[in-house]
Amino acid sequence: GGETVTRDAESQEVTEAGAADVFSLVIGDCFNDGPSGQIPGVPAVPCAEPHDNEVYFLFDMPDGEFPGDPAIEAAADTSCTGAFDTFVGLDYATSALGWFPITPTESSWGDGDREIICAVWDPAGKISGSLAGVAR
Repeated sequence: GGETVTRDAESQEVTEAGAADVFSLVIGDCFNDGPSGQIPGVPAVPCAEPHDNEVYFLFDMPDGEFPGDPAIEAAADTSCTGAFDTFVGLDYATSALGWFPITPTESSWGDGDREIICAVWDPAGKISGSLAGVAR
């Protein structure tokens, strides 16, 4: 991918903003909304800087035929919502924060992509720092 983001060699934290390959995102990565549509990269930034989203959970769908978008959305819904409660420290229903998944498409599934990325965001605006344990 077009990875231009700089990471700390030990912690792997993003230390300098740049494009991160969506397949290389890890829990705790912060990124801004990119142009909509199919993008291989997202604008990753250090979490201390104001940003739109933070990756809080990742998981892989089981191998096999492409299960279809509804099945992927259902898996994202279950796992991302459960992980949200643990990460934020408040259940999703009462939290002021939102989440969205980055999911495999039929074409990326054909390339072996099984990963669902769960990202948390704040409807009130940009976030500075991590949302881990903010309980709001």
